[in-house]
Amino acid sequence: MKRLYRRNLRICSIVLLLVFAMGLFTACGESMEVEDFATNDGYELGGTPAAGKADGNQSEESAGTGISKDMIKVGVLHLSDPAEGSGYTYTHDLGIQGMQQNLGLSDSQIVRKINVSDTDADATRAAIQECIDEGCNIIFTTSWGYMETTAEMAEEYPDVYFSHGTGYMSNGSNFNNYFGRIYQARYLSGIVAGMNTKSDKIGYVAAMDATNSEVTGGIDAFALGVYAVNPEARVYVKVTNSWFDPIAEEEAARHLLQMGCDVLTQHCDTAYPQTLAQEKGVYSIGYNSDMSKDAPEACLCSVIWNWSAYYTSAVQSVIDSTWDGSNYYGGMNENLVGITSLADFCAEGTEAKVEEVKQKILSGEFGVFDGVMETNTGETIGKEGKTLDDATITGGINWYYKNVVVVE
Repeated sequence: MKRLYRRNLRICSIVLLLVFAMGLFTACGESMEVEDFATNDGYELGGTPAAGKADGNQSEESAGTGISKDMIKVGVLHLSDPAEGSGYTYTHDLGIQGMQQNLGLSDSQIVRKINVSDTDADATRAAIQECIDEGCNIIFTTSWGYMETTAEMAEEYPDVYFSHGTGYMSNGSNFNNYFGRIYQARYLSGIVAGMNTKSDKIGYVAAMDATNSEVTGGIDAFALGVYAVNPEARVYVKVTNSWFDPIAEEEAARHLLQMGCDVLTQHCDTAYPQTLAQEKGVYSIGYNSDMSKDAPEACLCSVIWNWSAYYTSAVQSVIDSTWDGSNYYGGMNENLVGITSLADFCAEGTEAKVEEVKQKILSGEFGVFDGVMETNTGETIGKEGKTLDDATITGGINWYYKNVVVVE
């Protein structure tokens, strides 16, 4: 089974590389092309994870000395199976593959633990312990629910590096946190949704409710983008209360479609919002990986992560002994997040508008969460001439923008 799994990963990687090399993304224009998100060819190796970092704990001392590239071993915990070929886990594993290719590591230097439930602390601990027992020097735990167990294990094993994706905990030495300004790409996708809806009803399948800033911040950025081009449209949010629940995700997508939503997007792992939108004959916007392959007749674009940008930098810093324990928070300027090229059936003018705003984000002229924003309860957030700081965006967005409607 392991041999078959590795073989499938190699096939996925090769196919993806060929797709990018041949420029097979459909687009409304040439300017929306994204870089190779498997190998991250445009990324400068040798930097520390601090490139693009948010304010956070950090130490002047690294957790140890450098490790030879031939000797380093990398562990990763996955929420599901990347062989599924789409979504959250698949995208993280593309990042691991990209890191492996960029640094020239062998298959034996990568230890994957798949289908590790992030709601089961014992299973999480066991998977991390297996990585340590197999000689891993750095371990990436990719889902929110792994956070507290990762923090505990980092204290128990100070000579091992631990890096947790999403969440907020870190210790400034051998345990850091990594995430990115996905809200930048979410805003752009909101523009796409707002310019392509006909019913002015846009559905959003969300993993968590307003208590989780990661999910809520993405919803609000998307809703801000929608409102900027279509003030009459509403974003209907259906929460699954799970990071990975195929049944709940399918049910939520069906519910939104039955309400008359003619564009569906998501913060969930499966591609059900995409495939069901195509079944219904409406549009969709993918997340994590390019989901046009799942729903080629529906997917307007996808909001995507280039995790290899971070994984390459983090592992390289351990090799070079330049790891400093700082948290990582990159964005479009660091090539960590982006959107795919727009489908050729998107509404006229969509590509031009997206490109216009994209350049403002890249230049720093526009920060997405700018100025005074009204919530759906009538309160106001932010200040005129200011933009929300990183700490607020990552941990303090527990409100919904004014055009968001939560569906029970």
